[in-house]
Amino acid sequence: MRFSLVLVAAICAATAPLAIAQPADKADPGRAQPIVTKVCAACHATDGNSASPPNPVLAGQHADYTAKQLANYKSGERKNPVMLGMAAALSPQDMKNLGVYFEGQKPRTRAAKNPELVKLGRQIYRGGIMAKGVAACASCHGPGGAGIPAQFPRVAGQFAEYTQAQLQAFRLGERANDPNQMMRVISAKLSDQEIKAVSEYIAGLR
Repeated sequence: MRFSLVLVAAICAATAPLAIAQPADKADPGRAQPIVTKVCAACHATDGNSASPPNPVLAGQHADYTAKQLANYKSGERKNPVMLGMAAALSPQDMKNLGVYFEGQKPRTRAAKNPELVKLGRQIYRGGIMAKGVAACASCHGPGGAGIPAQFPRVAGQFAEYTQAQLQAFRLGERANDPNQMMRVISAKLSDQEIKAVSEYIAGLR
Protein backbone atom coordinates (compact mmCIF):
# COMPACT_ATOMS: atom_id res chain seq x y z
CA MET A 1 0.00 0.00 0.00
CA ARG A 2 2.83 2.35 0.88
CA PHE A 3 4.45 1.52 -2.45
CA SER A 4 1.27 2.66 -4.24
CA LEU A 5 1.38 6.07 -2.56
CA VAL A 6 5.08 6.49 -3.34
CA LEU A 7 4.42 5.55 -6.99
CA VAL A 8 1.70 8.19 -7.38
CA ALA A 9 3.93 10.84 -5.81
CA ALA A 10 6.76 9.83 -8.14
CA ILE A 11 4.52 10.18 -11.19
CA CYS A 12 3.53 13.68 -10.06
CA ALA A 13 7.15 14.68 -9.67
CA ALA A 14 8.15 13.17 -12.99
CA THR A 15 5.43 14.84 -15.03
CA ALA A 16 5.55 18.29 -13.42
CA PRO A 17 8.47 19.56 -15.60
CA LEU A 18 6.25 19.16 -18.68
CA ALA A 19 4.55 22.36 -17.57
CA ILE A 20 7.15 24.52 -19.31
CA ALA A 21 6.77 22.85 -22.69
CA GLN A 22 4.47 25.57 -24.07
CA PRO A 23 5.72 29.14 -23.66
CA ALA A 24 2.66 31.17 -22.65
CA ASP A 25 4.47 34.45 -23.33
CA LYS A 26 3.82 33.99 -27.08
CA ALA A 27 0.08 34.19 -26.54
CA ASP A 28 -1.90 37.42 -26.75
CA PRO A 29 -4.75 37.81 -24.22
CA GLY A 30 -5.96 40.89 -26.07
CA ARG A 31 -6.83 38.77 -29.10
CA ALA A 32 -8.86 36.48 -26.86
CA GLN A 33 -11.20 39.27 -25.73
CA PRO A 34 -13.62 39.07 -28.71
CA ILE A 35 -13.89 35.29 -28.30
CA VAL A 36 -14.53 35.65 -24.58
CA THR A 37 -17.27 38.20 -25.20
CA LYS A 38 -19.02 36.27 -27.97
CA VAL A 39 -18.46 32.66 -26.88
CA CYS A 40 -17.22 32.17 -23.32
CA ALA A 41 -18.93 34.87 -21.28
CA ALA A 42 -22.43 33.38 -21.36
CA CYS A 43 -21.33 30.44 -19.23
CA HIS A 44 -18.05 31.50 -17.60
CA ALA A 45 -18.48 35.31 -17.35
CA THR A 46 -16.05 37.75 -18.96
CA ASP A 47 -13.67 37.50 -16.00
CA GLY A 48 -13.85 33.71 -15.77
CA ASN A 49 -15.75 33.76 -12.48
CA SER A 50 -18.71 31.63 -13.45
CA ALA A 51 -21.89 32.19 -11.45
CA SER A 52 -23.24 28.69 -12.07
CA PRO A 53 -21.79 25.51 -10.47
CA PRO A 54 -22.04 23.35 -13.62
CA ASN A 55 -19.73 25.81 -15.40
CA PRO A 56 -16.24 25.84 -13.91
CA VAL A 57 -14.39 28.88 -12.68
CA LEU A 58 -11.65 29.67 -15.22
CA ALA A 59 -10.22 32.78 -13.55
CA GLY A 60 -6.66 32.15 -12.41
CA GLN A 61 -6.48 28.74 -14.07
CA HIS A 62 -3.10 27.86 -15.60
CA ALA A 63 -2.96 29.00 -19.21
CA ASP A 64 -1.53 25.80 -20.59
CA TYR A 65 -4.06 23.67 -18.70
CA THR A 66 -6.97 25.65 -20.14
CA ALA A 67 -5.48 25.43 -23.63
CA LYS A 68 -5.05 21.67 -23.24
CA GLN A 69 -8.66 21.20 -22.15
CA LEU A 70 -9.92 23.19 -25.13
CA ALA A 71 -7.78 21.05 -27.45
CA ASN A 72 -9.13 17.90 -25.79
CA TYR A 73 -12.71 19.11 -26.26
CA LYS A 74 -12.07 19.85 -29.92
CA SER A 75 -10.47 16.45 -30.54
CA GLY A 76 -13.15 14.61 -28.59
CA GLU A 77 -10.64 13.28 -26.08
CA ARG A 78 -12.64 15.09 -23.41
CA LYS A 79 -16.31 14.58 -24.19
CA ASN A 80 -18.82 17.38 -23.77
CA PRO A 81 -21.26 18.22 -26.57
CA VAL A 82 -21.52 21.88 -25.59
CA MET A 83 -17.78 22.44 -25.32
CA LEU A 84 -17.15 20.46 -28.49
CA GLY A 85 -19.26 23.01 -30.34
CA MET A 86 -17.54 25.93 -28.64
CA ALA A 87 -14.03 24.63 -29.31
CA ALA A 88 -14.62 23.43 -32.85
CA ALA A 89 -13.79 26.77 -34.48
CA LEU A 90 -10.82 27.59 -32.23
CA SER A 91 -7.29 27.41 -33.56
CA PRO A 92 -4.37 26.31 -31.36
CA GLN A 93 -3.37 29.98 -31.13
CA ASP A 94 -6.89 30.93 -30.03
CA MET A 95 -6.65 28.34 -27.27
CA LYS A 96 -3.32 29.71 -26.08
CA ASN A 97 -4.70 33.24 -26.13
CA LEU A 98 -7.75 32.21 -24.13
CA GLY A 99 -5.59 30.34 -21.65
CA VAL A 100 -3.45 33.38 -20.95
CA TYR A 101 -6.50 35.64 -20.81
CA PHE A 102 -8.26 33.59 -18.13
CA GLU A 103 -5.05 32.99 -16.19
CA GLY A 104 -4.76 36.76 -15.87
CA GLN A 105 -8.21 37.14 -14.31
CA LYS A 106 -8.53 37.25 -10.54
CA PRO A 107 -10.54 34.39 -9.03
CA ARG A 108 -13.11 35.29 -6.40
CA THR A 109 -12.88 33.65 -3.02
CA ARG A 110 -15.43 30.99 -2.19
CA ALA A 111 -16.23 29.39 1.15
CA ALA A 112 -17.02 25.78 1.99
CA LYS A 113 -20.53 25.30 3.37
CA ASN A 114 -20.54 22.05 5.36
CA PRO A 115 -18.12 21.88 8.36
CA GLU A 116 -18.46 18.11 8.75
CA LEU A 117 -17.64 17.46 5.11
CA VAL A 118 -14.76 19.92 5.30
CA LYS A 119 -13.22 17.97 8.17
CA LEU A 120 -13.18 14.72 6.19
CA GLY A 121 -12.20 16.52 2.99
CA ARG A 122 -9.22 18.15 4.71
CA GLN A 123 -7.95 14.75 5.85
CA ILE A 124 -8.17 13.33 2.34
CA TYR A 125 -6.74 16.39 0.61
CA ARG A 126 -3.80 16.75 2.95
CA GLY A 127 -3.08 13.19 3.96
CA GLY A 128 -4.82 10.88 1.50
CA ILE A 129 -6.36 7.59 2.60
CA MET A 130 -3.60 5.15 3.50
CA ALA A 131 -5.92 2.16 3.80
CA LYS A 132 -7.15 2.60 0.23
CA GLY A 133 -3.85 3.59 -1.33
CA VAL A 134 -5.09 7.10 -2.08
CA ALA A 135 -2.35 9.72 -2.12
CA ALA A 136 -2.94 13.20 -0.74
CA CYS A 137 -4.48 15.56 -3.30
CA ALA A 138 -1.97 18.17 -2.14
CA SER A 139 0.90 16.09 -3.54
CA CYS A 140 -0.11 17.16 -7.07
CA HIS A 141 -2.44 20.13 -6.60
CA GLY A 142 -0.44 21.81 -3.85
CA PRO A 143 -1.39 22.53 -0.23
CA GLY A 144 -3.37 25.61 -1.26
CA GLY A 145 -4.87 24.12 -4.41
CA ALA A 146 -2.70 26.18 -6.78
CA GLY A 147 -1.83 23.16 -8.94
CA ILE A 148 1.17 22.66 -11.23
CA PRO A 149 0.97 23.77 -14.88
CA ALA A 150 0.03 22.09 -17.21
CA GLN A 151 -0.70 18.68 -15.81
CA PHE A 152 -2.36 19.54 -12.52
CA PRO A 153 -4.95 22.33 -12.53
CA ARG A 154 -5.65 24.98 -9.98
CA VAL A 155 -8.55 23.64 -7.93
CA ALA A 156 -8.76 26.24 -5.14
CA GLY A 157 -12.13 27.96 -4.97
CA GLN A 158 -13.71 25.77 -7.62
CA PHE A 159 -17.41 25.01 -7.22
CA ALA A 160 -17.83 21.92 -5.04
CA GLU A 161 -20.53 20.69 -7.40
CA TYR A 162 -18.21 20.94 -10.40
CA THR A 163 -15.30 19.20 -8.69
CA GLN A 164 -17.62 16.46 -7.49
CA ALA A 165 -18.99 15.96 -11.00
CA GLN A 166 -15.47 15.69 -12.47
CA LEU A 167 -14.32 13.16 -9.89
CA GLN A 168 -17.40 11.08 -10.57
CA ALA A 169 -16.79 11.33 -14.32
CA PHE A 170 -13.20 10.14 -13.83
CA ARG A 171 -14.44 7.27 -11.66
CA LEU A 172 -16.92 6.16 -14.32
CA GLY A 173 -14.41 6.58 -17.12
CA GLU A 174 -16.59 9.24 -18.74
CA ARG A 175 -13.66 11.63 -18.50
CA ALA A 176 -10.36 10.13 -19.59
CA ASN A 177 -7.94 12.93 -20.43
CA ASP A 178 -5.91 12.65 -17.22
CA PRO A 179 -2.17 11.88 -17.62
CA ASN A 180 -1.26 8.29 -16.81
CA GLN A 181 -4.90 7.66 -15.75
CA MET A 182 -4.03 9.16 -12.39
CA MET A 183 -7.41 10.70 -11.61
CA ARG A 184 -9.27 7.63 -12.84
CA VAL A 185 -7.24 5.40 -10.55
CA ILE A 186 -7.63 7.69 -7.53
CA SER A 187 -11.33 8.46 -7.97
CA ALA A 188 -12.13 4.76 -8.38
CA LYS A 189 -10.99 4.25 -4.79
CA LEU A 190 -13.14 7.03 -3.33
CA SER A 191 -16.68 6.62 -2.05
CA ASP A 192 -19.44 9.07 -2.92
CA GLN A 193 -19.11 10.63 0.52
CA GLU A 194 -15.34 10.99 0.20
CA ILE A 195 -15.68 12.63 -3.21
CA LYS A 196 -18.28 15.02 -1.83
CA ALA A 197 -16.10 15.83 1.17
CA VAL A 198 -12.91 16.57 -0.71
CA SER A 199 -14.87 18.67 -3.23
CA GLU A 200 -16.34 20.71 -0.39
CA TYR A 201 -12.90 21.27 1.13
CA ILE A 202 -11.41 22.36 -2.20
CA ALA A 203 -14.13 24.98 -2.62
CA GLY A 204 -12.82 26.82 0.43
CA LEU A 205 -9.15 26.78 -0.53
CA ARG A 206 -7.51 30.10 -1.46
